[in-house]
Amino acid sequence: MRRRLVISYLLLMVLVLIALETPLAATLASRETDRVRADRLADATRFASLAEPALRGGAAGPLDNELDSYDELYGIGAAVVDRDRRTVVSSASWRTAPGTREALDVALSGQQVSGPPSVWPWVDGPIVVAVPINDGGEVLGAVVTATPAGPVRRTVTAWWLLLAGIGLLAVLACVLTAFGLAGWVLRPVTELDTVTHEIAEGDGSARVQHRLGPPELRRLAASFNHMADAVSDVMDRQRAFVAHASHQLRNPLTALRLRVEELGPSLTDPDGRAEHRLALEETDRLALVLDALLTLARAERRENQRVTVDAAAVAASRVAAWQPLARHRSVTLRLATVDSPAYAATVPTAIDQALDALIDNAVKFSGAGGEVTVRVRRDDGGTALEVRDTGPGMTASQLGQATERFWRAPEVQNVDGAGLGLTIVAVLVDASGGRLTMCPNEPRGLVAGLWFPAPAAVPAAARDTPAAPAAAPDAAPRTTPASTPR
Repeated sequence: MRRRLVISYLLLMVLVLIALETPLAATLASRETDRVRADRLADATRFASLAEPALRGGAAGPLDNELDSYDELYGIGAAVVDRDRRTVVSSASWRTAPGTREALDVALSGQQVSGPPSVWPWVDGPIVVAVPINDGGEVLGAVVTATPAGPVRRTVTAWWLLLAGIGLLAVLACVLTAFGLAGWVLRPVTELDTVTHEIAEGDGSARVQHRLGPPELRRLAASFNHMADAVSDVMDRQRAFVAHASHQLRNPLTALRLRVEELGPSLTDPDGRAEHRLALEETDRLALVLDALLTLARAERRENQRVTVDAAAVAASRVAAWQPLARHRSVTLRLATVDSPAYAATVPTAIDQALDALIDNAVKFSGAGGEVTVRVRRDDGGTALEVRDTGPGMTASQLGQATERFWRAPEVQNVDGAGLGLTIVAVLVDASGGRLTMCPNEPRGLVAGLWFPAPAAVPAAARDTPAAPAAAPDAAPRTTPASTPR
């Protein structure tokens, strides 16, 4: 945009210079030509006064010497012709030049003539001047001079070069001024674009300086800041509401579950016991949804402060923590390739919670006899983690919806879960500046990949600390929000 503004200013300046300098250049050429023509007319008139006796008496007299001296001094050829166009006397360098015949025709008719009207830098022809020789109204002949146009052409060219130099200086000054003006006008727009990207990347505190640029853009910057404040306030209120609602609902939900659970011993009817069991399961499901909403609200409210963690150690600890559940469901869970240590810069607990949700999903949907493999490697200037399972997988359309809140695949609506696990993973990965990818596994299943950027510098404590040992095989898995079923 700055380039387009500068080009528009420059184009306007060039048009103004052309409009001003073109008539001035033509005027300078015409003025210099008129000056030379006036001098030649005066000289030719003088020669005409001397030539009248020569034409009447047939003797050149002093005119011959006058023409030779004039030619020698100024390098201008001159000649005197009679009414029959015969040359009576001429200077040494006199040669018939283009336009001489036409000039003589006009002079012999009793009028003075000089031409051309203007000498241009590309014109080579001489300046021809012809003056009639009169005697009592009778035309006896004419005096004609041919002045080389070279000196005049050089003078005109010098003037034009001076004008061109002044024009170039004006254009340069215009370019410098245009860049400064464009920068002044566009600086608020550039800052607005930068702040917009910062807000989109999660920095809700970024604001535009509203004291830069023209008044209209200052008002725009102030309006943008007001809008950003309003949006940030609304989002904070929304997250606070979700967090408070989830937290406040847990106490009555816990009390309700206790009361429903206490009703169990008093139920003797088999149908009543079945309904009682279903009621307990629904309260458990509702508790999972509230936990997931609370976790999501906290994840979205995180500031983008980054910590350095060893992804390999975290992966080993989470695989060990989920081993009991995997054995209970007859699923083989293993930690395969590991580049240790593999440091990553993430928001706090991002890798822990993301692996918990992905391993939970993988174990849940792989089924008995399934396999879940976790890999960690350094890749693309950061750290990549991969959770690969042999479950039913997802279609291409389902992969596009998997991170939406409360989305669940149609074929697994009856499986435990709240549909928020992958949403939380996506929020944590995005806040860490990483990437979440999902694609089908071969021959079946799903591959969920995480990538986190490497830290700018690994702290000395992290370099000297060995990788954390894997948790005991019988350790219980961390309680996590219900994952998004596939």
